[in-house]
Amino acid sequence: MASLFDTRRYLTDFDSTRTGNLFTDVLIIGSGLAGSRAAIEAARHASVTLITKDRFDRSASFYAQGGIAAAIGPKDSPTKHFDDTLRVGANLNRKDAIHLLVDNGPARIEELIEWNTELDRNDHNDLALTREGGHSVHRVIHARGDRTGQELVAKLESRVRATENIRVFENCFLIDFITVDGVCMGAVTYNQKHGHQLIWARQTILCSGGCGQVWRETTNPPVATGDGIAAAFRAGAKICNVELMQFHPTTLYIAGAGRSLISEAVRGEGAYLVDKSGYRFMQEYHKDGELAPRDIVSRAIRNHIHKTQANCMYLDVRHLDHFNERFPQITQLCADFEINVKTELIPVRPSAHYMIGGVDVDLQGQSSVQGLLCCGEAACTGVHGANRLASNSLLEGLVFGKIAGEKAGQVIDEANGGIPLKKVSNQAKPSSRTELNLSDIRNSLQSLMWHNVGIERTGERLIETCEIVDFWGHYTLDKVFDEPFGWEIQNQLTLARLIATGARERAESIGVHFRLDATSGANEADYEVVVARNEEGTRHERRNLPGKANRPNT
Repeated sequence: MASLFDTRRYLTDFDSTRTGNLFTDVLIIGSGLAGSRAAIEAARHASVTLITKDRFDRSASFYAQGGIAAAIGPKDSPTKHFDDTLRVGANLNRKDAIHLLVDNGPARIEELIEWNTELDRNDHNDLALTREGGHSVHRVIHARGDRTGQELVAKLESRVRATENIRVFENCFLIDFITVDGVCMGAVTYNQKHGHQLIWARQTILCSGGCGQVWRETTNPPVATGDGIAAAFRAGAKICNVELMQFHPTTLYIAGAGRSLISEAVRGEGAYLVDKSGYRFMQEYHKDGELAPRDIVSRAIRNHIHKTQANCMYLDVRHLDHFNERFPQITQLCADFEINVKTELIPVRPSAHYMIGGVDVDLQGQSSVQGLLCCGEAACTGVHGANRLASNSLLEGLVFGKIAGEKAGQVIDEANGGIPLKKVSNQAKPSSRTELNLSDIRNSLQSLMWHNVGIERTGERLIETCEIVDFWGHYTLDKVFDEPFGWEIQNQLTLARLIATGARERAESIGVHFRLDATSGANEADYEVVVARNEEGTRHERRNLPGKANRPNT
């Protein structure tokens, strides 16, 4: 049976001479912080069209609770922020990308203040700073308690909608990127009202977020099915380090209910992690206890669950007098499940949370495909290394969103002429293979990924995962669907195969990638796993970090 990677270039049939065509200078896919900030910046130079899969506020950014990290405190500095990011990232980070992040962080916070963002302040009217796992100082800024993402997205959305040369199309599904002679010229999209449309652009910026819905247990919203990354892969873009998925240690565990995030800031404010007997177990696993890096806390919770034969661990916030005021959203979430945080423990388990890898880009957001840029969670800038430092993601969206938007705008400024309309089309031959039940595939895939490509991994199970995903793909990726659910399944299968293969390639444990059968130490794992496809097929390679000795490709 052929590998899932041996699939066709486009998921759907289309013909540019018969399909609706729209034109814009810059096309942006995604309405989270990265996409919104990129749109605002690109609009200084050119016309912008921003499309989003659901409503504008249905991005992962919107649901962020904890805060945004930046070196603005009197005891802090960009150097300290750099050191913490590199240490938590297990030195797999690209150092020049970290410098961009931490050096530009304070300016992005000042910008938010200028835009009247309601950031929380202390009694002295200074920005209220808290500390989260992996940080050496208090540097995490929050808004409206635990509604940081909601506040930031609302402010950026209002600026986007008030900008005259930005058009926003909601409920618009990215199917594939249009490429002509290897250059990205826009995207094939779909919405219920207009059907298929081709949006032609001189520059396209992908900001579609991650793929947490590939796993059974996840904090991610339903839209996070990896559509943008899968589309970029089909278009020939290099994909880097997608095996590095960060699992958040604490999501509310209620049997039969979806997993809801319990922010790391809860532990930063002094919450305890305890088992059913009330024992604080984290000191057994790390000297920093509850404030250890996320990968360590996630594995500790998983191991202690097995050790005590329990279903979950617990957060104890009963001693925090200000909890209800500091975390109103979490307090209400628990109340909805009849948990009184003043008198009861909060049941928690780890869940898939943040994709560290993604579309491989340079410091300006440029992918390996000309005309296609990427930023935010969909991108691999190398800033996070092997484990993201808490609350660096919102900052990453703002910093690299601005950079990518500026880069796209500069290209438009330097270009001559309009967008040439090319004749492009795709026709897939009807498949005679049996069609599998898509809902069953999704449920089975999520369970498979959770058990085999979750917090702990082995080579044997990763091989098994690739074989199973290839089997499902054999009967699913040859089909031509006409609605988003089918395309989402195809994208989830593609991402699952990329992740499982990358995890198999990386035989050592490092950061969030933990191999029970590791063959060597983390010092042997300081390379990036890159995959790309072209007319000759798909190839994985190990790429060395700057300054590292060459390692053999596989």
